[in-house]
Amino acid sequence: MSWQTYVDDHLMCEIEGHHLTSAAIIGHDGSVWAQSETFPQFKPEEITGIMTDFNEPGTLAPTGLFLGGTKYMVIQGEPGAVIRGKKVVLFVHIFIINGSGGVCVKKTSQALIIGVYDEPMAPGQCNMIVEKLGDYLIDQSL
Repeated sequence: MSWQTYVDDHLMCEIEGHHLTSAAIIGHDGSVWAQSETFPQFKPEEITGIMTDFNEPGTLAPTGLFLGGTKYMVIQGEPGAVIRGKKVVLFVHIFIINGSGGVCVKKTSQALIIGVYDEPMAPGQCNMIVEKLGDYLIDQSL
C-alpha cells in the first residue's frame, strides 16, 4: 500500500459524518511521505520542534506547537508517543483558546502521523483516527 493511500483512506476517512481538515505522514527528518491536498505548508523548524518534544517531553508546553504557522496549545498526550494540541488565536495581544480545532501527532519508529481537525469534529475523533493508524504502523515496524 502506498503512503498516500494511508492518508486518503485511513486518515481522511469519515467518522460519524466528520473528516479531518488535513493529514500527513512525515519522516522524522521532515520529509513528506504523503499528505492531503489541504495539509499546511510547514517550516522545517516546526517539525524539529515536534521531534524535540518527543525526545524531551514538555519542551513545547511553554511555547506551543506550531504547524504551518498556526499555534496550538499543547494539552494531554503520551510523553514520547503522542502530542495533542488545541488551536490558539490571538486577540489584542492575548492568546485565547479558540476551541475550534486542534492537532494530534503520533510518533512511529520512522514517521510522524499528523491529523488536523476543526469543529464539528471532536478532539477524541481526531485522536482515534491518528493514533489507530500510528499503532498499526508501529505493529508493522514502520
